[in-house]
Amino acid sequence: MEDFDYRPVLKTIPQRPGVYQFWDRNNELIYIGKAKNLKNRVSSYFIKDTYRINAKTRVLVSKINRITFTIVDTEIDAWLLENSLIKKHQPRYNVLLKDDKTYPWLVIKNERFPRIYWTRKIIKDGSKYLGPYASVSMMHTILDMVKEIYPLRTCNLPLTPQNIAAGKFRVCLEYQIGNCKGPCQNFQTEEDYNANIEDIKDILSGRINGVLRKLRTDLEAASAALNFELAHQLKRKLDLLERYQSKSTIVNSSITDVDVFSIASDEKYAFVNFLKVMNGTVIQTQTIEIKKRLDETDEELLSIAISEFRERFNSHSKEILVPFQIDLDDPGIRFTVPKQGEKKKLLELSQKNVAFFKREKLDQYEKLNPGVKTDRILEQMKKDLRLTEKPRHIECFDNSNFQGKYPVSAIVVFKDAKPSKKDYRHFNVKTVEGPNDFATMEEAVYRRYRRMLEEEMPLPQLIIIDGGKGQLSSAMKSLKLLGIDKQVTVIGIAKRLEELFYPGDQYPIYLDKKSETLKVIQHLRDEAHRFGITFHRNKRSKGTFVTELERIPGIGKTTAEKLLKQFKSVKKIREATLEELLQVVNQKQASAVREFLSGKQ
Repeated sequence: MEDFDYRPVLKTIPQRPGVYQFWDRNNELIYIGKAKNLKNRVSSYFIKDTYRINAKTRVLVSKINRITFTIVDTEIDAWLLENSLIKKHQPRYNVLLKDDKTYPWLVIKNERFPRIYWTRKIIKDGSKYLGPYASVSMMHTILDMVKEIYPLRTCNLPLTPQNIAAGKFRVCLEYQIGNCKGPCQNFQTEEDYNANIEDIKDILSGRINGVLRKLRTDLEAASAALNFELAHQLKRKLDLLERYQSKSTIVNSSITDVDVFSIASDEKYAFVNFLKVMNGTVIQTQTIEIKKRLDETDEELLSIAISEFRERFNSHSKEILVPFQIDLDDPGIRFTVPKQGEKKKLLELSQKNVAFFKREKLDQYEKLNPGVKTDRILEQMKKDLRLTEKPRHIECFDNSNFQGKYPVSAIVVFKDAKPSKKDYRHFNVKTVEGPNDFATMEEAVYRRYRRMLEEEMPLPQLIIIDGGKGQLSSAMKSLKLLGIDKQVTVIGIAKRLEELFYPGDQYPIYLDKKSETLKVIQHLRDEAHRFGITFHRNKRSKGTFVTELERIPGIGKTTAEKLLKQFKSVKKIREATLEELLQVVNQKQASAVREFLSGKQ
């Protein structure tokens, strides 16, 4: 059986945080891992120096036959998603290669005067669990911050009204040092204690703004009443909360059981991503590809995918998050289009994954079918540039000169959005004296298309002039003179702001800097500039050499050009034998050349 070729896959993996999954030849999930940088982490499994990885990892790599991944916003999100997926699927190599630990949660105990503490075990007794926390130190920091702001009991005494009234308990050291307000002896009322618990729930769930507003109001009231000790305590709480940040797009315990769907599509394909969220964590994630048969809408395709996913994963969630309203007749389901908050972030996570999956799939398909990509780019150019047909044949003109000397014009040709170098041409300007870029453009365009008409060659669908309105107007003069100005589309591109000008239009148009249309035009412009500059430098160098050779006694311009034509450079003329020189010049001239150039070494 052939080895898995990982190289094409690595090219598609982004440098983003996320979770990667390895599958074997039987399509069984064998390993789940997290990464701050997916591309770097997955690449590390396939390093050439196999001695840098242990034997168990080498066995794992030998069994990989497919790689999938899910991108997330942060490294913490990757930790949380990895933990929930490992618990769900329990891949066998996770047991071999890593400590499949359970992440901690903060629990608000379901009891009178609730305690708050951390645990790794969830018990369904009505208590509220917040988390999980990927970092134990982060979890302890949050717990310490909460206890510093709101003194709470840490004992497990049964604080029933009867026991408190009977005076069964005495305050402990925690009360003496200010960490507890003594509800065991009724020094703190249940109402005040529960108000603090509600604030804590809001803080840990991310709803911190309401708590901050309440603290500011109480602070103003305490200051107005000149109760400076209370005002100081409230100010300290306010400062602590404003510095507090602990929130995840993956986890929110209030989201107990929802399905999340998003879709991305083009003319031929649609891609649908599904996230399954249980108890605040993502436990399933998958993206599928749908090939369009007819002109189905996104709403129709998403409805089909929702039914397929829910049946496949046996999901019975009552709420489904979607990017737009779905006309699906199911009284047991509530479709939600979230506008803000945690549910909106879950939908955005799904949309990021489906967008990336679409881009990856289309790139793979276009690599296997280059004509598809070409047609897509040409169709986009037709749309962006308001053409009547796809620009399969494009020509671009550029001029070069040096202080008015050696003026040349270059033309490059693109066919099917790619350079056709055999069709490149350059022109030695014949009718222009001095630095006149407009007249140079006029001559080059006229000579190019006069010859094409004479030879009955097909005209291009698009002509691009490197320059602003002046060069564009000059080109149009030649096209009108030839009578073909209505047969082709002509645009000018100005270098400074990448402005596109149409003949007769007062204002330019601007394309998105990332658009493929602009990239093709820029490639044309840059290629024309490169081709023109190369020809111009060669011509200028040749002119310099001719001038140098003319300084030799008995050698005129015509003879100098003959020598350069024969030997190509001054260096080769210097190295030529007398017999070789005599093939071009007479005995006296050959001797003069050898004497003059020998002194130049």
